[in-house]
Amino acid sequence: MRLSVVALFALGLIGCGGSAPKPKEAPAPRKADVEVPPPINRLVFGGDVMLSRHVAQRMKASGDPALPFRKIAPFFKEADLAFVNLESPFSDKGNPPTAGMVFKAPPEGIEGLLAAGIDVVSTANNHTRDQHEYGLLYTLDWLEKNKIAAVGTGRDEAAARRGVVITANTVKFAFLGYTYDQRNGNHKDDDNRINGLDIVRLREDIAAIRQISNVTVVSMHAGVEYAKTPHPQQQQFARAAIEAGATLVIGHHPHVVQPCEEYQTGVICYSLGNLVFDQTAPGTNDGLVVEAEFKGFSLRKLRTHKVKIVDTVPELTKK
Repeated sequence: MRLSVVALFALGLIGCGGSAPKPKEAPAPRKADVEVPPPINRLVFGGDVMLSRHVAQRMKASGDPALPFRKIAPFFKEADLAFVNLESPFSDKGNPPTAGMVFKAPPEGIEGLLAAGIDVVSTANNHTRDQHEYGLLYTLDWLEKNKIAAVGTGRDEAAARRGVVITANTVKFAFLGYTYDQRNGNHKDDDNRINGLDIVRLREDIAAIRQISNVTVVSMHAGVEYAKTPHPQQQQFARAAIEAGATLVIGHHPHVVQPCEEYQTGVICYSLGNLVFDQTAPGTNDGLVVEAEFKGFSLRKLRTHKVKIVDTVPELTKK
């Protein structure tokens, strides 16, 4: 497969030369004989979305819980399916954090995801357990109530590993999610309701979900923060996903952009960087949005769009 950030080219046949006898008109094909062209689906992927700390303060001060998404919402909403990594659990308990590394998104923050038409989020990351078991389950319930699918975590281990399948224009797209860490320095054990970077399980999960879907997308939360090149752990896991049958691997966690690469029959984007965040380190306000066009079950085009975050509000920049 050879992808371009602009397009993949198809060959056309053009007749030329002298005159030829006019062929007899063929009978009109019966309705059952007309070949239906494969459907076109456009999927859009964003990076880390954190709705706590200064982001939550900005939402509250503006009186607009969807403020962080206002400028990018139209682009995401036009997609057939839209995905982001949800970096902060929702919770209706306790005071909102204003600083530190323990996140909590206010329930009304869901309005931004809805405004952008987000269909799927990964909830498997190092902040998944920031609000403990209550936050993990509340987040799943709140997303489900608002008809947003979650991957990477579940109410039990089987549900976490099962992933989700969403049909768009007759094509069944499967999504799975995994994280390198779930403790965030605050827990001493692992919760089996959160998928880790286990390659054996990854292969099993992909094999299972491919039985009921047409295209598989894997979300990978991994890498070294602020590193602009992928870590060997990222490469090993992402390439194993493609080898097992995934078409796309979408990465996040480093908070800066890392490259995309073609690998065998798939594409890996190692890190899209931030989409909604309040960080100030170099590179953390420059992210990527990936636009993937599928023709039937085949990935035909891949485009990347630059994002600039200004005071927690991202905007697509002009090329």
